[in-house]
Amino acid sequence: MTALVPQSNVNSDVQTTNRALLVSSTATPVTLPTSNKIQHEFILGGQKSGKSRRAEFLATEWLARSSDHQAVLIATAMAHDAEMQKRIQRHQDDRALHSPGLATLEEPWQLAKMIQTHSQPNTLLVVDCLTLWLTNYLMPMPEFEHLAPQYLDQLVALEKALLDAHGPVVLVSNEIGLGVIPMGTEVRQFVDALGILNQKIARICPKVTLMVAGIALTMKADA
Repeated sequence: MTALVPQSNVNSDVQTTNRALLVSSTATPVTLPTSNKIQHEFILGGQKSGKSRRAEFLATEWLARSSDHQAVLIATAMAHDAEMQKRIQRHQDDRALHSPGLATLEEPWQLAKMIQTHSQPNTLLVVDCLTLWLTNYLMPMPEFEHLAPQYLDQLVALEKALLDAHGPVVLVSNEIGLGVIPMGTEVRQFVDALGILNQKIARICPKVTLMVAGIALTMKADA
């Protein structure tokens, strides 16, 4: 995972957002309903662990259940360089091969709005991925630095959108907190921020799956 932009190279808005993330885990959590009939699934894993492939499998499985079902992928990646463009193209090619019925929408910022707009009882939404969504806010390109302070509000909105969703949502994120503790302050802040984000989403989703070497391990499966 790429480190945060060094704070000497970012404006005060980004620095303020990074500092706020250090205490965001102490914020009052959203209130969960006593029963949640919408079966969201949160998929975690390392690089090339099979996260996206499982999300595509779930979408294909959903589409096969009924001719009325739809599946929409919300892609958060932004192609800032040639290597990232190739990664995005590879994911697009994989989806076309493994889940051709999965439609794709691109939204690097406003996930809550996308869920509110497109969530329906007959539609499965796939968010791929939360790691890049967080990166877009904490490591913005210069022309997007003014959006950094919106992250915490967008996170709260995302939690609410998941709780209010009319149909299932599958969310993909990286688990990057299992290795050696990074040396750089900015990198540690990013690892902390992603860990906090993952905890918040896992708390909401009835099912949490950890992908290891292409194998799906169930971490949580609420009835």
